[in-house]
Amino acid sequence: MQSDSKRVWIQVIARLGRETQFHLDERYRHFKITDGVIVVVSLFLAILAIFNVYYVWVLSQNLNGIVSNMDSMHQNMQVIKEDMINITNRVSSFDRDMQHMDKIAGNMGSLTTSMGSVSGSMGNISESMQLIDHDMQLMSQGMTNIDGRFITMTHNVSIMRENTRKIAKPMRMMP
Repeated sequence: MQSDSKRVWIQVIARLGRETQFHLDERYRHFKITDGVIVVVSLFLAILAIFNVYYVWVLSQNLNGIVSNMDSMHQNMQVIKEDMINITNRVSSFDRDMQHMDKIAGNMGSLTTSMGSVSGSMGNISESMQLIDHDMQLMSQGMTNIDGRFITMTHNVSIMRENTRKIAKPMRMMP
C-alpha cells in the first residue's frame, strides 16, 4: 500500500507538474500574444499621435491665418469706418444743398414761363432779321448804284480838271 500511495503521490505530483508546465506554457503563449498586441497598439497609438501632432500643427497654422485675417479685417473695417464717416458728411452736405432745390424748382418754373415768351420773341427777332437782311441787300444794291455814279462823277471831275487846265494854260502866259 505504501508503494501504491507513493505511486499515487508521484502520479499526482507528476500530473501536477505537467499541468503546471502546461499552464506556464499557456501563460507564456498568452504573454507573447499580449506583448504582440501591446506592440501593435503602441505602434498604432504612436502613428495616431503623429497624426494628432500634425493636425494640431495644421490647426494652429489655420488659427494663425484666421487671426491674421481678423487683424486685416479689423484694419479694413477702420478704413471703411473712416470712409463711411466721409460719405455721411457728404450726404449731409448734399441734403443741405437739396433743401434749396425747392427754390431752384420754383425759379425754373418761372424761367420756363419766361422762356416761352423769349422763344416767341426770338421768332420775331428771326423774322425781323430776315427783313433787315432784305433791306441790307437793297441798300447794297443802292450803294453799288451810288458807287457807280461816284465813279462816273470822279471821271467827269477828272475831265473837268483837265479841261480847266487846258483853259488855264494860256492864262499863265499873261503877266
